[in-house]
Amino acid sequence: MTQNAPTPTPNDWDRRGLPAWSFFSEELLELEKEQLFRRHWQLVCHESDIPGAGDFMTLDTVGERALVIRDREGTVRAFHNLCRHRGSRVVAEESGTCKSAIICPFHGWAYNLDGTLRGAAQPGTLPELDPVTHGLKPIEMDSWQGFIFVRFLPGPQPKMHEILAKFDAEVAQYDLEKLQPSGDGFDATPMTANWKCVRDVDNEGYHVPLAHPGLHDLYGPNYYDEAFEGGTSRSYGGFREGGGRHWSVRNYLKILQPPEKLDEEHAKAWLYVGVFPNLVFGFYPDQVIFYHEFPQAVGETIQRSASYKRGDEDRRMRLARYLSMRIDRITSKEDEQLIEWTWEAAFSSGYDRIILSDLEYGVHSYHEILREHFPVLREDEPSPGAMAKRNGELLGAAE
Repeated sequence: MTQNAPTPTPNDWDRRGLPAWSFFSEELLELEKEQLFRRHWQLVCHESDIPGAGDFMTLDTVGERALVIRDREGTVRAFHNLCRHRGSRVVAEESGTCKSAIICPFHGWAYNLDGTLRGAAQPGTLPELDPVTHGLKPIEMDSWQGFIFVRFLPGPQPKMHEILAKFDAEVAQYDLEKLQPSGDGFDATPMTANWKCVRDVDNEGYHVPLAHPGLHDLYGPNYYDEAFEGGTSRSYGGFREGGGRHWSVRNYLKILQPPEKLDEEHAKAWLYVGVFPNLVFGFYPDQVIFYHEFPQAVGETIQRSASYKRGDEDRRMRLARYLSMRIDRITSKEDEQLIEWTWEAAFSSGYDRIILSDLEYGVHSYHEILREHFPVLREDEPSPGAMAKRNGELLGAAE
Protein backbone atom coordinates (compact mmCIF):
# COMPACT_ATOMS: atom_id res chain seq x y z
CA MET A 1 0.00 0.00 0.00
CA THR A 2 1.16 3.53 -0.79
CA GLN A 3 0.61 6.18 1.81
CA ASN A 4 -1.97 8.52 0.26
CA ALA A 5 -1.82 12.09 1.46
CA PRO A 6 -1.50 15.51 -0.14
CA THR A 7 1.75 17.34 0.36
CA PRO A 8 1.55 19.39 3.58
CA THR A 9 2.09 23.09 2.93
CA PRO A 10 4.34 25.34 5.03
CA ASN A 11 2.77 27.93 7.29
CA ASP A 12 4.27 30.70 5.21
CA TRP A 13 5.13 30.34 1.53
CA ASP A 14 5.28 32.52 -1.57
CA ARG A 15 1.80 32.26 -3.07
CA ARG A 16 2.63 34.36 -6.12
CA GLY A 17 2.84 32.77 -9.54
CA LEU A 18 5.11 33.58 -12.45
CA PRO A 19 5.32 37.19 -13.70
CA ALA A 20 3.13 38.12 -16.67
CA TRP A 21 6.12 38.80 -18.91
CA SER A 22 7.22 35.16 -18.62
CA PHE A 23 4.25 34.11 -20.74
CA PHE A 24 4.99 36.30 -23.76
CA SER A 25 8.77 36.83 -23.71
CA GLU A 26 10.39 35.60 -26.92
CA GLU A 27 13.81 35.67 -25.28
CA LEU A 28 12.69 33.52 -22.36
CA LEU A 29 11.11 31.05 -24.76
CA GLU A 30 14.44 30.59 -26.54
CA LEU A 31 16.11 29.89 -23.19
CA GLU A 32 13.35 27.40 -22.35
CA LYS A 33 13.80 25.60 -25.65
CA GLU A 34 17.53 25.27 -25.05
CA GLN A 35 17.58 24.46 -21.34
CA LEU A 36 14.34 22.52 -20.90
CA PHE A 37 13.30 20.89 -24.14
CA ARG A 38 16.71 20.10 -25.63
CA ARG A 39 18.50 19.26 -22.37
CA HIS A 40 15.76 17.31 -20.58
CA TRP A 41 14.44 13.87 -21.44
CA GLN A 42 11.53 13.70 -23.88
CA LEU A 43 9.27 10.69 -24.27
CA VAL A 44 9.00 9.32 -27.80
CA CYS A 45 6.94 6.13 -27.54
CA HIS A 46 6.60 2.70 -25.97
CA GLU A 47 8.64 -0.24 -27.21
CA SER A 48 5.41 -1.87 -28.36
CA ASP A 49 5.00 0.94 -30.90
CA ILE A 50 8.04 -0.44 -32.75
CA PRO A 51 7.76 -4.22 -32.30
CA GLY A 52 9.66 -5.43 -35.37
CA ALA A 53 12.92 -4.81 -37.19
CA GLY A 54 12.75 -1.55 -39.12
CA ASP A 55 9.73 -0.21 -37.21
CA PHE A 56 10.22 3.43 -36.25
CA MET A 57 8.70 6.44 -34.51
CA THR A 58 9.68 10.09 -34.83
CA LEU A 59 9.43 13.11 -32.55
CA ASP A 60 9.73 16.73 -33.66
CA THR A 61 10.16 19.51 -31.12
CA VAL A 62 11.81 22.95 -30.84
CA GLY A 63 13.66 22.49 -34.12
CA GLU A 64 14.94 19.01 -33.22
CA ARG A 65 13.97 15.79 -35.01
CA ALA A 66 14.37 12.39 -33.38
CA LEU A 67 14.12 8.97 -34.99
CA VAL A 68 13.71 5.86 -32.82
CA ILE A 69 14.03 2.58 -34.71
CA ARG A 70 14.48 -1.13 -33.98
CA ASP A 71 17.42 -2.70 -35.77
CA ARG A 72 17.75 -6.21 -37.20
CA GLU A 73 18.98 -7.64 -33.89
CA GLY A 74 16.00 -6.19 -32.02
CA THR A 75 17.93 -3.36 -30.38
CA VAL A 76 16.15 -0.01 -30.12
CA ARG A 77 18.28 2.90 -31.34
CA ALA A 78 17.80 6.66 -31.44
CA PHE A 79 19.17 9.07 -34.05
CA HIS A 80 18.73 12.58 -35.30
CA ASN A 81 16.25 12.35 -38.18
CA LEU A 82 18.84 14.11 -40.31
CA CYS A 83 20.57 12.85 -43.44
CA ARG A 84 24.34 13.36 -43.28
CA HIS A 85 24.30 14.61 -46.88
CA ARG A 86 22.06 17.69 -46.94
CA GLY A 87 20.16 17.47 -43.67
CA SER A 88 16.91 16.14 -45.08
CA ARG A 89 14.65 13.98 -42.96
CA VAL A 90 15.62 10.39 -43.61
CA VAL A 91 12.04 9.37 -42.79
CA ALA A 92 9.15 11.73 -43.44
CA GLU A 93 6.36 9.94 -41.57
CA GLU A 94 5.53 9.96 -37.86
CA SER A 95 5.75 6.17 -37.83
CA GLY A 96 6.28 3.31 -40.22
CA THR A 97 8.63 0.52 -41.22
CA CYS A 98 11.93 0.59 -43.13
CA LYS A 99 12.06 -2.88 -44.66
CA SER A 100 15.79 -3.32 -45.21
CA ALA A 101 17.34 0.14 -44.98
CA ILE A 102 16.60 3.77 -44.20
CA ILE A 103 16.49 5.58 -47.52
CA CYS A 104 16.69 9.38 -47.57
CA PRO A 105 13.91 10.66 -49.87
CA PHE A 106 16.02 13.61 -51.09
CA HIS A 107 19.00 11.97 -52.87
CA GLY A 108 18.64 8.33 -51.93
CA TRP A 109 21.46 7.94 -49.41
CA ALA A 110 20.93 4.60 -47.65
CA TYR A 111 21.53 3.77 -43.99
CA ASN A 112 21.45 0.40 -42.27
CA LEU A 113 18.95 -0.06 -39.44
CA ASP A 114 21.80 0.37 -36.96
CA GLY A 115 22.43 3.86 -38.39
CA THR A 116 25.64 3.12 -40.29
CA LEU A 117 25.89 4.42 -43.83
CA ARG A 118 25.16 1.68 -46.36
CA GLY A 119 25.92 3.80 -49.37
CA ALA A 120 25.46 7.12 -51.13
CA ALA A 121 23.73 7.54 -54.47
CA GLN A 122 26.30 7.80 -57.28
CA PRO A 123 29.25 7.21 -54.92
CA GLY A 124 31.74 7.97 -57.67
CA THR A 125 30.89 11.67 -57.34
CA LEU A 126 31.91 11.72 -53.65
CA PRO A 127 35.05 11.01 -51.65
CA GLU A 128 35.20 7.71 -49.79
CA LEU A 129 32.80 7.87 -46.82
CA ASP A 130 33.29 5.98 -43.56
CA PRO A 131 30.09 4.04 -42.63
CA VAL A 132 30.26 5.05 -38.96
CA THR A 133 31.60 8.59 -39.25
CA HIS A 134 29.04 9.41 -41.93
CA GLY A 135 26.25 7.35 -40.40
CA LEU A 136 23.21 8.81 -38.70
CA LYS A 137 24.07 10.85 -35.63
CA PRO A 138 22.97 9.06 -32.45
CA ILE A 139 20.88 10.74 -29.75
CA GLU A 140 21.18 9.91 -26.05
CA MET A 141 18.45 7.42 -25.18
CA ASP A 142 17.04 5.84 -22.04
CA SER A 143 14.05 3.65 -21.22
CA TRP A 144 11.78 3.06 -18.25
CA GLN A 145 9.28 0.22 -17.99
CA GLY A 146 9.16 -0.03 -21.80
CA PHE A 147 8.85 3.72 -22.47
CA ILE A 148 11.60 5.23 -24.64
CA PHE A 149 13.11 8.66 -23.97
CA VAL A 150 15.65 10.79 -25.85
CA ARG A 151 17.71 13.81 -24.91
CA PHE A 152 19.09 16.00 -27.68
CA LEU A 153 21.82 17.72 -25.66
CA PRO A 154 23.54 16.93 -22.34
CA GLY A 155 21.57 18.23 -19.38
CA PRO A 156 21.18 18.23 -15.61
CA GLN A 157 18.71 15.36 -15.28
CA PRO A 158 19.85 11.89 -14.21
CA LYS A 159 18.82 8.96 -16.40
CA MET A 160 15.05 8.72 -16.70
CA HIS A 161 14.95 5.22 -15.21
CA GLU A 162 16.75 6.66 -12.16
CA ILE A 163 14.34 9.60 -11.84
CA LEU A 164 11.30 7.33 -11.98
CA ALA A 165 12.74 4.50 -9.88
CA LYS A 166 10.80 5.77 -6.85
CA PHE A 167 7.59 4.67 -8.61
CA ASP A 168 8.82 1.23 -9.72
CA ALA A 169 7.21 -0.70 -6.87
CA GLU A 170 3.89 1.13 -7.14
CA VAL A 171 3.48 0.81 -10.91
CA ALA A 172 4.84 -2.74 -11.24
CA GLN A 173 1.27 -4.03 -10.89
CA TYR A 174 0.29 -2.30 -14.16
CA ASP A 175 2.63 -4.55 -16.21
CA LEU A 176 3.88 -1.57 -18.19
CA GLU A 177 6.32 -3.51 -20.33
CA LYS A 178 3.44 -5.65 -21.62
CA LEU A 179 1.35 -2.68 -22.78
CA GLN A 180 0.18 -2.49 -26.39
CA PRO A 181 -0.79 0.56 -28.49
CA SER A 182 -4.50 1.30 -28.16
CA GLY A 183 -4.85 1.73 -31.91
CA ASP A 184 -5.80 5.40 -31.62
CA GLY A 185 -2.35 6.59 -32.65
CA PHE A 186 -0.65 9.74 -31.37
CA ASP A 187 -2.78 12.84 -31.00
CA ALA A 188 -1.40 16.37 -31.45
CA THR A 189 -3.73 19.06 -30.10
CA PRO A 190 -2.90 22.72 -30.86
CA MET A 191 -3.52 25.25 -28.09
CA THR A 192 -3.53 29.04 -28.26
CA ALA A 193 -1.48 29.60 -25.11
CA ASN A 194 2.01 29.62 -23.72
CA TRP A 195 3.14 26.11 -22.81
CA LYS A 196 3.55 27.06 -19.14
CA CYS A 197 -0.18 27.84 -18.97
CA VAL A 198 -0.83 24.15 -19.65
CA ARG A 199 1.36 23.20 -16.70
CA ASP A 200 -0.27 25.79 -14.44
CA VAL A 201 -3.71 24.31 -15.08
CA ASP A 202 -2.59 20.70 -15.00
CA ASN A 203 -0.54 20.87 -11.79
CA GLU A 204 -3.51 21.33 -9.46
CA GLY A 205 -6.87 19.77 -8.76
CA TYR A 206 -8.41 22.80 -7.02
CA HIS A 207 -10.41 23.52 -10.18
CA VAL A 208 -11.81 19.99 -10.62
CA PRO A 209 -15.10 20.33 -8.66
CA LEU A 210 -16.33 23.26 -10.74
CA ALA A 211 -14.51 22.91 -14.07
CA HIS A 212 -14.63 19.12 -14.52
CA PRO A 213 -18.02 17.75 -13.49
CA GLY A 214 -17.22 14.35 -14.98
CA LEU A 215 -13.97 13.96 -13.06
CA HIS A 216 -15.58 15.28 -9.91
CA ASP A 217 -18.31 12.70 -10.36
CA LEU A 218 -15.61 10.03 -10.57
CA TYR A 219 -13.36 11.26 -7.74
CA GLY A 220 -15.46 13.40 -5.45
CA PRO A 221 -13.30 14.59 -2.55
CA ASN A 222 -10.82 11.76 -3.02
CA TYR A 223 -8.40 13.59 -5.33
CA TYR A 224 -5.18 15.17 -4.11
CA ASP A 225 -1.79 16.32 -5.44
CA GLU A 226 1.70 15.72 -4.14
CA ALA A 227 4.19 18.51 -4.87
CA PHE A 228 7.19 18.16 -7.16
CA GLU A 229 10.14 16.56 -5.43
CA GLY A 230 13.22 15.28 -7.22
CA GLY A 231 11.74 16.39 -10.52
CA THR A 232 8.53 14.37 -10.23
CA SER A 233 5.05 14.77 -8.78
CA ARG A 234 2.24 12.37 -7.95
CA SER A 235 -1.54 12.83 -7.96
CA TYR A 236 -4.19 10.35 -6.92
CA GLY A 237 -7.93 10.20 -7.54
CA GLY A 238 -9.77 7.43 -5.72
CA PHE A 239 -13.22 6.61 -7.12
CA ARG A 240 -16.05 7.91 -4.99
CA GLU A 241 -18.72 5.57 -3.63
CA GLY A 242 -21.97 5.40 -5.59
CA GLY A 243 -22.96 4.81 -9.18
CA GLY A 244 -22.07 8.16 -10.75
CA ARG A 245 -24.46 10.79 -12.09
CA HIS A 246 -22.87 11.22 -15.54
CA TRP A 247 -23.50 8.58 -18.20
CA SER A 248 -19.82 7.86 -18.90
CA VAL A 249 -18.85 7.71 -15.23
CA ARG A 250 -21.84 5.61 -14.20
CA ASN A 251 -21.23 3.02 -16.92
CA TYR A 252 -17.45 3.06 -16.46
CA LEU A 253 -17.81 2.20 -12.78
CA LYS A 254 -20.44 -0.42 -13.59
CA ILE A 255 -18.47 -2.16 -16.36
CA LEU A 256 -14.91 -1.84 -15.06
CA GLN A 257 -13.55 -5.09 -13.71
CA PRO A 258 -10.06 -4.21 -12.43
CA PRO A 259 -7.22 -6.63 -13.14
CA GLU A 260 -6.60 -9.01 -10.27
CA LYS A 261 -3.00 -7.87 -10.01
CA LEU A 262 -4.03 -4.35 -8.94
CA ASP A 263 -4.22 -3.88 -5.19
CA GLU A 264 -7.31 -2.37 -3.59
CA GLU A 265 -5.86 1.13 -3.62
CA HIS A 266 -5.19 1.15 -7.37
CA ALA A 267 -8.08 -0.99 -8.58
CA LYS A 268 -10.46 1.91 -8.01
CA ALA A 269 -8.35 4.95 -8.76
CA TRP A 270 -6.59 6.97 -11.42
CA LEU A 271 -2.94 7.66 -10.62
CA TYR A 272 -0.88 10.41 -12.27
CA VAL A 273 2.89 10.89 -12.29
CA GLY A 274 4.32 14.19 -13.53
CA VAL A 275 7.90 14.56 -14.73
CA PHE A 276 9.59 17.95 -15.09
CA PRO A 277 9.44 19.81 -17.41
CA ASN A 278 6.42 18.70 -19.48
CA LEU A 279 5.34 15.07 -19.09
CA VAL A 280 2.42 13.37 -17.33
CA PHE A 281 1.69 9.65 -17.12
CA GLY A 282 -1.82 8.44 -16.26
CA PHE A 283 -2.17 4.94 -14.78
CA TYR A 284 -5.75 3.66 -14.94
CA PRO A 285 -7.08 0.17 -14.17
CA ASP A 286 -8.02 -0.17 -17.86
CA GLN A 287 -5.13 1.60 -19.65
CA VAL A 288 -2.04 3.80 -19.36
CA ILE A 289 -1.78 7.21 -21.02
CA PHE A 290 0.77 9.97 -21.39
CA TYR A 291 0.66 13.55 -22.58
CA HIS A 292 3.24 16.30 -22.91
CA GLU A 293 3.33 19.73 -24.50
CA PHE A 294 5.84 21.51 -26.69
CA PRO A 295 6.07 25.23 -27.48
CA GLN A 296 5.68 26.33 -31.09
CA ALA A 297 5.74 30.06 -30.26
CA VAL A 298 5.08 32.13 -27.14
CA GLY A 299 1.33 31.71 -27.67
CA GLU A 300 1.22 28.42 -29.59
CA THR A 301 1.55 25.00 -28.00
CA ILE A 302 1.12 21.43 -29.19
CA GLN A 303 0.04 18.80 -26.71
CA ARG A 304 1.04 15.30 -27.83
CA SER A 305 -0.60 12.26 -26.27
CA ALA A 306 -1.08 8.52 -26.63
CA SER A 307 -2.83 5.68 -24.84
CA TYR A 308 -1.94 2.02 -24.30
CA LYS A 309 -4.13 -0.96 -23.57
CA ARG A 310 -3.37 -3.91 -21.36
CA GLY A 311 -1.77 -6.84 -23.12
CA ASP A 312 -4.55 -9.17 -21.90
CA GLU A 313 -7.46 -6.83 -22.70
CA ASP A 314 -10.84 -8.54 -23.19
CA ARG A 315 -14.11 -7.09 -24.52
CA ARG A 316 -15.22 -5.84 -21.12
CA MET A 317 -11.93 -4.07 -20.49
CA ARG A 318 -12.03 -2.58 -23.99
CA LEU A 319 -15.43 -1.06 -23.26
CA ALA A 320 -14.21 0.29 -19.92
CA ARG A 321 -11.24 1.83 -21.72
CA TYR A 322 -13.56 3.49 -24.24
CA LEU A 323 -15.54 5.05 -21.39
CA SER A 324 -12.47 6.27 -19.50
CA MET A 325 -11.16 7.84 -22.71
CA ARG A 326 -14.53 9.55 -23.16
CA ILE A 327 -14.22 11.03 -19.67
CA ASP A 328 -10.67 12.12 -20.48
CA ARG A 329 -11.60 13.71 -23.82
CA ILE A 330 -14.31 15.82 -22.21
CA THR A 331 -11.91 16.84 -19.44
CA SER A 332 -9.24 17.81 -21.97
CA LYS A 333 -11.64 20.08 -23.85
CA GLU A 334 -12.64 21.73 -20.58
CA ASP A 335 -8.96 22.26 -19.74
CA GLU A 336 -8.24 23.81 -23.14
CA GLN A 337 -10.61 26.66 -22.33
CA LEU A 338 -9.03 27.22 -18.91
CA ILE A 339 -5.56 27.17 -20.44
CA GLU A 340 -6.48 29.81 -23.02
CA TRP A 341 -8.07 32.00 -20.34
CA THR A 342 -4.88 31.71 -18.28
CA TRP A 343 -2.89 32.84 -21.32
CA GLU A 344 -5.21 35.80 -22.00
CA ALA A 345 -4.91 37.02 -18.43
CA ALA A 346 -1.21 37.78 -18.76
CA PHE A 347 -1.95 40.51 -21.32
CA SER A 348 -4.38 42.43 -19.12
CA SER A 349 -3.31 45.66 -17.43
CA GLY A 350 -5.12 44.38 -14.36
CA TYR A 351 -2.99 41.22 -14.10
CA ASP A 352 -0.85 41.30 -10.97
CA ARG A 353 0.43 37.74 -10.86
CA ILE A 354 -1.84 35.36 -8.95
CA ILE A 355 -2.44 34.09 -5.43
CA LEU A 356 -2.23 30.34 -4.90
CA SER A 357 -4.38 28.25 -2.57
CA ASP A 358 -2.90 25.57 -0.34
CA LEU A 359 -4.51 23.15 -2.83
CA GLU A 360 -2.26 24.64 -5.52
CA TYR A 361 1.03 24.02 -3.77
CA GLY A 362 1.92 21.70 -6.64
CA VAL A 363 1.88 24.71 -8.97
CA HIS A 364 4.24 26.52 -6.61
CA SER A 365 6.60 23.53 -6.43
CA TYR A 366 6.75 23.44 -10.23
CA HIS A 367 7.42 27.17 -10.40
CA GLU A 368 10.28 26.75 -7.94
CA ILE A 369 12.01 24.30 -10.30
CA LEU A 370 11.52 26.76 -13.15
CA ARG A 371 13.07 29.50 -11.02
CA GLU A 372 16.07 27.27 -10.33
CA HIS A 373 16.71 27.08 -14.06
CA PHE A 374 15.65 30.67 -14.71
CA PRO A 375 16.29 32.81 -11.62
CA VAL A 376 15.50 35.81 -13.82
CA LEU A 377 11.84 34.90 -13.17
CA ARG A 378 12.27 36.41 -9.70
CA GLU A 379 12.95 39.83 -11.21
CA ASP A 380 11.36 42.34 -13.55
CA GLU A 381 11.77 41.57 -17.23
CA PRO A 382 15.31 42.41 -18.39
CA SER A 383 15.79 45.00 -21.08
CA PRO A 384 15.63 43.74 -24.68
CA GLY A 385 18.58 41.53 -25.57
CA ALA A 386 19.71 41.07 -21.96
CA MET A 387 17.68 38.01 -20.91
CA ALA A 388 20.29 35.30 -21.46
CA LYS A 389 23.12 37.37 -19.97
CA ARG A 390 21.15 38.33 -16.85
CA ASN A 391 19.97 34.77 -16.25
CA GLY A 392 23.53 33.53 -16.62
CA GLU A 393 24.74 36.08 -14.07
CA LEU A 394 22.10 34.96 -11.58
CA LEU A 395 22.90 31.29 -12.13
CA GLY A 396 26.58 32.03 -11.55
CA ALA A 397 25.84 33.93 -8.36
CA ALA A 398 23.78 31.01 -7.02
CA GLU A 399 26.63 28.51 -7.44
